[in-house]
Amino acid sequence: MARTAWMPQNQSMPEQALNEEILWQAVQTRDKAWDGRAVFGVVTTGVYCRLSCPCRTPLRRNVRFFRDPQEAGRAGLRPCLRCRPLASWGVDPDAARIEAVCAFIRANLEDTLTLATLAARAELSPYHFQRAFRAATGVTPRQYVEDCRIARLKEELRQQDSVTDAIYAAGFGSGSRVYERVDSHLGMTPASYRAGGGGVEISWASTACAMGWMMLGATDRGLCFVQFGATETALLDSLRAEFPDARLRPLAQPYPEPFGRWMSALQAHLDGSQPNPRLPLDIRATAFRIRVWTYLQSIPRGGTRSYSQVAAAIGQPAAVRAVASACAANPVALVIPCHRVIRGDGSLGGYRWGLDRKQALLRAESVSGR
Repeated sequence: MARTAWMPQNQSMPEQALNEEILWQAVQTRDKAWDGRAVFGVVTTGVYCRLSCPCRTPLRRNVRFFRDPQEAGRAGLRPCLRCRPLASWGVDPDAARIEAVCAFIRANLEDTLTLATLAARAELSPYHFQRAFRAATGVTPRQYVEDCRIARLKEELRQQDSVTDAIYAAGFGSGSRVYERVDSHLGMTPASYRAGGGGVEISWASTACAMGWMMLGATDRGLCFVQFGATETALLDSLRAEFPDARLRPLAQPYPEPFGRWMSALQAHLDGSQPNPRLPLDIRATAFRIRVWTYLQSIPRGGTRSYSQVAAAIGQPAAVRAVASACAANPVALVIPCHRVIRGDGSLGGYRWGLDRKQALLRAESVSGR
């Protein structure tokens, strides 16, 4: 049989291999190993899914199994918008449309980009477009537009002669809209960001710990930098690279309040005597990353979650890569415990401060946190 666009990369199951008992077990365990090898349909909803679909498990009597999406389509079923089974076969019509819309957004940030306008461009209903866009990107169309404008604003702030020119060049209709959002995106005013942190004072201190060296950096609003390194010099270089024009003020012991409390809390956390330090933060992030980081703070000491579990927990099951990117971009180790996120197969995955540190943190927490 000639291969069609609907055939899986690993080929669909041969006639004699369609064992429904095994397939049903895969549905119940959400076994990702079956993605791209078979799909199941739910006759009561008219939808077909990956066998690993995170949706609520349907009743067995309503489930039918198919070798590939083409077979499910001939049975009158449509692909699930949550697990997007066509992506396992390398074919997802909505994905191509969403990618084209994203390119259109980036090229037309100065225009009014409404949901209706973007959905029409994708040739989808607003409801279908909203769901497909969020599944593909991890954020809503409105959030994506805003994130792109903030990214453009960061570029323009470095190039334009004035903050006002940068704001309008980035596609914002007014300065007030920017200042409503800078706390979550820039962590400082546009003028300060344009100056590379100029006008902002960051107090810092470092200490030797079980992870090597740990450095804390903080504004008067909260911690903006908690990182590990091999030397104090290397950590200070990282802090300068992040805030090249901020005023960096080293602190000596005894540390002033509340900085001293923050340093003590993190040291106690490493010692195992304080499970989850809840400390004030002054960090820059997109709305999506804030949601990821907020969820990470709810993972108990001694516990772990997979990247896919985090994505599902924040309501974005398709945004696994975006979750991994958010973990990698975490600027405040321990306070946002990204080390508790591992791969679905149980392996460690990545960690910006080194896998040895991640393993050591998890090992220490498994002993003291249960």
